[in-house]
Amino acid sequence: MSDREAIMLLPEQMPGNVHYNRGDDMAISVPVDGDGFLLNRDDWSEDLARELAQSDDFEMTDQVMQFIREAREMYDNDGVVPPIRIFAKKQKVSTKQLYDIFKKGPMKLICKWGGLPKPTGCV
Repeated sequence: MSDREAIMLLPEQMPGNVHYNRGDDMAISVPVDGDGFLLNRDDWSEDLARELAQSDDFEMTDQVMQFIREAREMYDNDGVVPPIRIFAKKQKVSTKQLYDIFKKGPMKLICKWGGLPKPTGCV
């Protein structure tokens, strides 16, 4: 069984820690802040991103995962979370398209699921 197939968040996940099984019967506890953002970027994985999105009632797609990868790369290169307009331009999509996909707060969700800090201006 792969990690992707077996990760499951437990109900007592936030605030404080996100708990999940990796699939090898090993439970993992990942610290998060009160809004569910990872406290340590090194705890992030694509499987955890999928589970975080699912816990927010959002089905992860390949397109959304690619947005997350790109935001993480931009953060690694620039040291800051990209503003939505710059991010949209680099992804060759409009901010409206991002809002159509995410419904609300695209950069907040990309950062939350991507293990990045909360974007400036997010409350």
